[in-house]
Amino acid sequence: MIPRHLIIGFAILLAAALGLSLYALHMRKNAAAPPPAAIDARPLAPPVSGPSERVVLFIAHDDDGTLRGESAQIPMPSGRQQRAEELLRALLSIYLDKNAPHHLGAGAEIRSVYLVDPGVAVIDVNSAFADTHRSGVLVEELTVASLIQTVSVNTPNLLKVKILVDGKERDTLAGHADLSSYYDVAAVNQLATQLQTGQ
Repeated sequence: MIPRHLIIGFAILLAAALGLSLYALHMRKNAAAPPPAAIDARPLAPPVSGPSERVVLFIAHDDDGTLRGESAQIPMPSGRQQRAEELLRALLSIYLDKNAPHHLGAGAEIRSVYLVDPGVAVIDVNSAFADTHRSGVLVEELTVASLIQTVSVNTPNLLKVKILVDGKERDTLAGHADLSSYYDVAAVNQLATQLQTGQ
C-alpha cells in the first residue's frame, strides 16, 4: 500500500502542474491578442451649437514658409468671445492632424480667448502648446501670425492681441517669438501679407 503522505504530495504536485498549465495557456492567449488601439491625445472640445458659417483660417505651411488664407465652413456660436475661441480651435484641429502642413505638439489647446474692449484680444493657450512647440524663428512666427490673423480677420475692430500660456505671461513661445508684449494687429497683418507671398 502507498503511504498517505506520498498520495497527498502527488496530488499537490498534480494540482500545481495543472494550475501552471492553465496560467501558461492564459498568458499565450494574451500575447497573441492584438495591441490596444492608440489613444487620441487631442483634447475634446464641447460640441458647438450654432449655424455653420464660412470663415477664413490662416494656415501656416512649413514646406514653403507661407501663411495662406483658406475658407472653411464651421459651426459658430452666437457669442463674440466663443466665436473667437471656436475659430482658433478649428485652426488647431488642422495643426494636430498627422498630415498637417504645420505641426503642433500633442495636447496643444486653446484654453480661452478674451475679448477686451476697446479692440484687445487675449489668447490663452495651454502649457503643452508652448512646451511641445518646435523651436525656430520661422515656425514660431508662422504659429503666432496664424493665430492672430485668423482671430483678427474674423473678429472686427481688433487692434492688439496678447498671447498667454496657462493664463500667465511667458517671454517666448519656444525661444524666439516674443510673447512678453502685445502684438499690433496691423503689423501682423502686414507680416501675414508678406508670408502669403513667401517673401
